Amino acid sequence: MKNVRKDYPDITRKQTERIRDLMNQAVPDPLVTGYESRIPSIALPDADDRHVLAAAIQCGADVIVTFNLRDFPREILRPYGIVALHPDQFIMQQWGKSPELACKAAKQQRASLKNPPLTVDEYLASLQRQGLAQTVARLREHADAI
Repeated sequence: MKNVRKDYPDITRKQTERIRDLMNQAVPDPLVTGYESRIPSIALPDADDRHVLAAAIQCGADVIVTFNLRDFPREILRPYGIVALHPDQFIMQQWGKSPELACKAAKQQRASLKNPPLTVDEYLASLQRQGLAQTVARLREHADAI
C-alpha cells in the first residue's frame, strides 16, 4: 500500500485501505505469513523487494506478477521454480485459458469502479495507461462483453 500511495499520491490512505480490502476479498488466501525468516538469505537487485520473493517461496507460488521485472532476474528465481511476469503477460496467459472468464473479470472490475464509473473506452484507456497494451487490444475485440 505504501508503493500505491507513492505511485499515486492523489489516492488517500482510506482509498488504499479499501483497495487492500477488495484485493483480499477477491483473491482466496491472499495473505502469506511466516516468510520473514527467509528475507536475509535472499539477494535481489533491490533489497527492498526481498520480501516479495520470500513470500512467494513460502506459499509455493510459481509466478510473481510485477511491472518491476528487472528486479526479479530469472537466474535468481529459477532455483525456486518461480518466474516473474509482467501483468500484461499474466493476463494474456489467463486469457488463453479462458477468454470468457477474462472478459467476466474485466466486466466485474469495471462495474466495481463507481467513483466515478467508467465507460468501456475510459476503462480501456485506464488499462492502457497502466501498460496493459495486449490486454487492451484483446478487450477491445470484446468491448460489448465488458
